Amino acid sequence: MLPHGFEQPTAIVLLLGGALACFAGYRLFRIVLGIYGFILGAMIASSVVGVTNTTGMLLTAIIGGLVGSVVLVFAWFVGVSLVGAGIGVLAAHVVWPQIGRGDPPAMAIISVAIAGAIGAMFMQKYVIVVGTALGGAWTIVLALANGFPSMRDVLTRGSSETEVWIFYPTSSSGLRWSSIIWLGLSVLGIAIQLSTTAGKKK
Repeated sequence: MLPHGFEQPTAIVLLLGGALACFAGYRLFRIVLGIYGFILGAMIASSVVGVTNTTGMLLTAIIGGLVGSVVLVFAWFVGVSLVGAGIGVLAAHVVWPQIGRGDPPAMAIISVAIAGAIGAMFMQKYVIVVGTALGGAWTIVLALANGFPSMRDVLTRGSSETEVWIFYPTSSSGLRWSSIIWLGLSVLGIAIQLSTTAGKKK
């Protein structure tokens, strides 16, 4: 979470990072890992600071972001496994409503996450391409929806009235056209990445 005054600058950073991941994720995978490591680290670290402590929130977010960035960049193979696990979990949440009710059971989530992580190590290029395109496209959608008031009418039903901007990377509540835009950007990102990396090896 961040003070509302930093909402739009942060959204711009997320928008640029999402575009980089979506359309050049494979070629610039280490850079993308660094960006998303920073975002993840900043989110986790800033969440432990009180909402009234603006300075502490920002400092904690920066420190947590740097730590997260370093961890993922220097352990990129872990990043590949996480991308594969993420794809597996995403697939489970998409398929499960067609065969059952509610959320997928914990064991199913764990199983597909492990399977995705293992599969990612054998198909690194395609996992990276698909994973970065999906993640980058979703980051673009959330950045537009949460950081730019003019886009909220298109993508959302309104913004938070709290004193801080809380960025929920998995929340799609109120996003009317988010799924269509996300899938469209993802397909475009995958196509661009595959066309620009044809014949190249990681």
